[in-house]
Amino acid sequence: MMEQLIVIAVFAVCAAACVKILADSYFTAIYTRDTSNAIHAAESGAESYKAVSGDIGKMAEIMGGEVVSIGGEASAIVYYDNDWLLCGEENAVYRLLMVNVKPEDGTSALSIGELSVEKLTGEVIMSLTVSARRG
Repeated sequence: MMEQLIVIAVFAVCAAACVKILADSYFTAIYTRDTSNAIHAAESGAESYKAVSGDIGKMAEIMGGEVVSIGGEASAIVYYDNDWLLCGEENAVYRLLMVNVKPEDGTSALSIGELSVEKLTGEVIMSLTVSARRG
């Protein structure tokens, strides 16, 4: 009887270890998926911004987003659902935000934008600065 209890205890410990490993791998997979999709969204946003010479309105149109004003600057917002598909704000889990900023050197030859991909909870997944030559 004692041997059976020991065997059951060993199996219980092994089962608990397996459950922990599976849970960790699940959360790692979600983090990796979010990072990969955020990188893809940021690359698409940056390339769109460059392709339209920094025109936020055209960039938002290409990306399937909308134009808003943040801090007096034109900004583009693109919303994504849990599967990283384009959606409206009401179903969104993630967003790409591109804000035009003024160049520090005062030149008008460049448009500079701050791009970030974040969860709507406020966690920034990826951010970068993009510059485009004005046409």
